[in-house]
Amino acid sequence: MISVEDALNRCLALVSPLGTETVPLRHAAGRRMTIHATARRDQPPFAASAMDGYAVQCDPVTGESFSVIGEAKAGRAFRGTISAHQAVRIFTGAPVPEGATRVIIQEDVTRTGDIIRIGTNLDDGTNIRPKGQDFSVGYSLSPRILRPKDLALLAAMNISEVTVSCRPIVALIATGDELVMPGEEPGPDQIIASSIFALAAMIEAAGGEARILPIAQDTEEELLAILSMTEGCSLIVTIGGVSVGDHDLVGRVAETMGMERSFYKIAMRPGKPLMAGRLHKLPMLGLPGNPVSSIVCGHLFLLPMLRAMLGEASVPPISRATLTVDLPANGPRAHYMRAKLNATGIAPFDRQDSALISILTEANALLIRPVLDGPVTAGTEVNYIEI
Repeated sequence: MISVEDALNRCLALVSPLGTETVPLRHAAGRRMTIHATARRDQPPFAASAMDGYAVQCDPVTGESFSVIGEAKAGRAFRGTISAHQAVRIFTGAPVPEGATRVIIQEDVTRTGDIIRIGTNLDDGTNIRPKGQDFSVGYSLSPRILRPKDLALLAAMNISEVTVSCRPIVALIATGDELVMPGEEPGPDQIIASSIFALAAMIEAAGGEARILPIAQDTEEELLAILSMTEGCSLIVTIGGVSVGDHDLVGRVAETMGMERSFYKIAMRPGKPLMAGRLHKLPMLGLPGNPVSSIVCGHLFLLPMLRAMLGEASVPPISRATLTVDLPANGPRAHYMRAKLNATGIAPFDRQDSALISILTEANALLIRPVLDGPVTAGTEVNYIEI
């Protein structure tokens, strides 16, 4: 068995950045923008009214009167110039007319025909958003995974398309006679394939594309057929079938297809039966079949590989928190314990059986116990990874 660190390094050695492509802004959500985007215009591009009201030239006083000489609304400016004791009816978002220094909100005036009179409860603000208040030409948005709010900003910057990392296409293959898909009627000895849906969601949240292939039954012919469906993918991920049982066929079949194995088995729990290599020039990661083990290994190995293919920093960030309970000594494998992190610190769940998906659902962190780590008392700083 090799260490978690060694296994991660070997996994990352199998992958490299996939390059870039340019996509329309409409299709850029969730993609990793690879270069800075620079604003092509100011926002707002002109001094704009922040309220519905009347644009005037001076600081008016209670009882003062103004003649209304025109109107400005969003998308249609008043083209003249305001002089003393003149006003322009203006609406939110409209360009402020030349000569205006203030917008009086409509609630602070009374209007009779084309004359407005200032009321007694005049507010103090100018109610004008200056040109470039939000950002100016040359403002830069740094590379990132693009969120919905980033798309709004890019659109306001007058950017219609962006350069993004090519999306890794990940083939997901669940294996085993015992598995059926959700909604199917399982036999008396079967279970539902579950972890594949978590892994697909993790891949897509990280900027990849997940392709769920049919479940591979426990025959060499079936597994060979499913593995042959991965053409055009960037990474092959199998779930189950990588242990040493008579029906664990993934490694055996992949090697008959020419897989170059990088490693098999790591000194960690959950997730000891992990395999990685290269099949027909494609990186391949064999995850354990246990749902919790496969999802934990997905966080520790699959997502770093995916991030590396996107050109991002790949190693999962390790944070520190205060342990709130006492823990006994750890054994010969690194233990990634499902844990709850809150404002007071971090504590692992009492039950750590790797078959308990419900516990994983409640966890928001993996508390890391190093190999042969001694007893740890509450109040000690420990390492964890957010999940």
